[in-house]
Amino acid sequence: MTDPLFLAAFGDDVGPGDLITVTGDEGHHAVSVKRIVPGETVILANGEGLGVRAEVLSAERRELDVRVLDVLPAPTPPIAWGVVQALAKGDRSELAVQMATEVGAREILAWQAARSIVRWQGERRDKALDKWRATAREAAKQSRRFLVPGVVAVSTAEVAEAIRAVDVALILHEDAPQHIADVDLPEEGTGLLIVGPEGGISPEELDRFVEAGATMVAISDGVLRTSTAAAVALGQLDVLVRRP
Repeated sequence: MTDPLFLAAFGDDVGPGDLITVTGDEGHHAVSVKRIVPGETVILANGEGLGVRAEVLSAERRELDVRVLDVLPAPTPPIAWGVVQALAKGDRSELAVQMATEVGAREILAWQAARSIVRWQGERRDKALDKWRATAREAAKQSRRFLVPGVVAVSTAEVAEAIRAVDVALILHEDAPQHIADVDLPEEGTGLLIVGPEGGISPEELDRFVEAGATMVAISDGVLRTSTAAAVALGQLDVLVRRP
């Protein structure tokens, strides 16, 4: 079984023999919840794409002291995908964030679309963003990913700007004229997936995103939930970029 992963603060210059101390909530989780003891090995990640395998030297209360054994750079995908995720009701937004993180999203943009039932305002917006970020953090740990995707709130205008800034942008839409498998993907670069709310992306939003350079694609012969669409698409894209 893979060693458990915890998040810790360390730089790119870390190397074998270096000592790292894990404190705070992560230290408490390692010592009091996971019951890590001296002599065990763990994986630490800095949340920015770098991990290490380390031997536990001491485990006391909320603090874990380890010695680095190996440096484990994260795999670099040919295309780094971000996800524009429309706000959804209930826990569907958190499920979308969790699944997208598990399958490799590098960034998640929380989008309040015209047809989003949920509305983020004031203090509610801040609390919801914190919840999305905590979900991404836990999903990265569970899936043994060294990168915790950044989570920010964006407007429709900012989504259009994000589309212009990447090499390829795909709008997931059940009425798209082509399947995602038929898209001409770049060999490398940056990409963006746009997922609408339960009520769908409005015609005005679609026009704006297409004008900015995005392409509408289908990922199924049915209509997927907003909570699962990004994960399905990311899984398909991973296969597409790996095939000869």
